[in-house]
Amino acid sequence: MSTLIASVGFGLVTASILALAAVGFTLQFGISNLLNLAYGDTMTAAAFAAYLANRAGADLWLMLLIGGAFGAVVSLALNRFVYTPFRRRKTSLFGMVIVSLSVAVIVQNLLLAGFGPSFFTYQIGQSRTLRAGSLALTVNQLLIIALAVAAMLALHLLLTRTRLGKAMRATSTNPSLALGCGINTTRVVGMAWLLSGFLCGVAGVVLVANTTAFQSTTGNDFLVLVVAAAMLGGVGKPYGAMLGALVLGLVTEIAAGIIAPGLKEGFAFALLVLVLLVRPQGLFGDATSRAVAA
Repeated sequence: MSTLIASVGFGLVTASILALAAVGFTLQFGISNLLNLAYGDTMTAAAFAAYLANRAGADLWLMLLIGGAFGAVVSLALNRFVYTPFRRRKTSLFGMVIVSLSVAVIVQNLLLAGFGPSFFTYQIGQSRTLRAGSLALTVNQLLIIALAVAAMLALHLLLTRTRLGKAMRATSTNPSLALGCGINTTRVVGMAWLLSGFLCGVAGVVLVANTTAFQSTTGNDFLVLVVAAAMLGGVGKPYGAMLGALVLGLVTEIAAGIIAPGLKEGFAFALLVLVLLVRPQGLFGDATSRAVAA
């Protein structure tokens, strides 16, 4: 029982990191109908930007802001100068996946050329461990959970209480109708990519802060779980991505703690396959998500 409780604690940390990343990833798909496979490498690039700031003396909070800002700017630039020109040429969905995969390879190789194959660590000091019975989490891990919860609440308020959020939902549902209703869809898409890029950058920083070391492929390795969480919840559905991240985070860490660490991703994808067999569109998905899943 103690192992289970401890695994649940680690699962909540993993779920928090996954939620930040998966919600940003699914926002990009929802607003642009694009599976951005360069997302993981953008996370890594943001983590390296925070690493350089950390070497200059930045603390964790400033690193989060720098990583988030870097991810936002890079994501906006990729959409405006790379993906949008291809979409204007009516490139197929499969073609856009290849384009994003090419961008991922380019970014990863740029990071490899700039930083080499070595492993890097943040110098943020050891945080105090807080215990509640068998549950033991560091202060930094609790901050990651709190940050994810605050980000999800802020996103909920943005989508439901602001004009920008309503415009994003309208553009995601029917871009042509939204444009006909007077919504500046180009501006809305740009703002969505800025927001999703900020989440991407923050996710990259907290992912690295929760691990002992990282390298140029760290974000790309994590992308597999990010895509799985997005698909489990329903591709393009932010609330589904939150739920998918929570489920996968708990499943992976409980499997690692009770069964075997090497099998945790296997159990996560077994769960994903089972859910998609019963509900191909994902937990929160609709007919559009079903078509994508197919």
